[in-house]
Amino acid sequence: MNTFDILFFNVFKHYKPTHKKKANTIALFYISALQCSLLLLSGILLSVFLNEMNTATMSSGKAWMLFIMASLFIYFKNWIQYSGKKRKVLNAKNNSKLKPQHYNIWLLWALLLGCIVLSVILLSAL
Repeated sequence: MNTFDILFFNVFKHYKPTHKKKANTIALFYISALQCSLLLLSGILLSVFLNEMNTATMSSGKAWMLFIMASLFIYFKNWIQYSGKKRKVLNAKNNSKLKPQHYNIWLLWALLLGCIVLSVILLSAL
C-alpha cells in the first residue's frame, strides 16, 4: 500500500461511524483534492523555477488546461480504485497488518489546506 492508500483509509475509517453512506465519498474527495493540490503545487514550483531561468515554456492557458485534464484523470482513477472491489481488497490488506498507521484527522485536513494555501501564495508571486 502506498501513502495515498493509507491516507484514504484513515479518512474513510474516521468518517465511517458517523457518516455510513458518505464516508467513501468524503474520503474520495479528500484524496483526490490532496493529489490535485500537490500536482498544482509542483506545477507552480516548476513554473516559478523555469520563469527565473528565463526559459520559454507553454502558455498559461495551456498549462491550466493540462492541469484540469490531469485533475479529471486523478479523480476518475481514484473513483475506480476506491469505489469497488479493489477498495475492499486494500481494506483487507490494511486490516491484516500488525501495526496500522493512524493520523489525526485535523492534521490530514490541515495538510490539504496547507498545500492549497501555499499554491495560492506562490501563484500570486508568479
